[in-house]
Amino acid sequence: MSRRVVGVVRLVAGVGLLVTLVIQIADRVVNNAFDPWEYFSYFTIETSMMNIVVFVVGGVLALRLPRDTTLFTTVRMATLSYAIVTAGVYNLLLRNVPYDGFQGLSWPNEVIHVWIPLLIVLDWLISPGRPALSWRALRVVMIYPVAWLAYSLMRGAVSNGIYPYPFLDPATAGWGSVIIYIVALSCVLVGLGSLAVLFSRRRVRAAAGT
Repeated sequence: MSRRVVGVVRLVAGVGLLVTLVIQIADRVVNNAFDPWEYFSYFTIETSMMNIVVFVVGGVLALRLPRDTTLFTTVRMATLSYAIVTAGVYNLLLRNVPYDGFQGLSWPNEVIHVWIPLLIVLDWLISPGRPALSWRALRVVMIYPVAWLAYSLMRGAVSNGIYPYPFLDPATAGWGSVIIYIVALSCVLVGLGSLAVLFSRRRVRAAAGT
């Protein structure tokens, strides 16, 4: 796959994801169901906005440079981990959970929670021009999740128990369950980041060997 093709695909994906979020917001606004504080507090939405930036920046880099920069690849590794966790949590824990609020269009959720994560994984696996990352890059993975978690728990404490996801709400199964989920998801994020770093290093070594 050429860098030019990768650049075009990334730009299309970034614009497509942006349009998807705009349509989802518009659907809520039209139905008088848009709460910015609620909507923009979701991990999925915040990481989707990150993905838009990563896709667009990555597209420009692929069109202009023979290789992605190490800084961009580090950020991309972190957002890759977030995308996989987003897809996993939604499809394993939240897809069939009853929701009493506004339902809205269903297809944006499929784009955000299924198709975009798949595209992000494929981009990492097959796109050319990615430098090998050092293991120190893993320090970046938990910066955003820790900040988001602190915000979500504080928001829940000051808003009479409004949490973005049931597994973060101590009223669901107690603080013990919340802590278990936090630890488990943190380990998964670091593990996914480690696999991404390992893949980047092995692929570069394999290319050098050829």
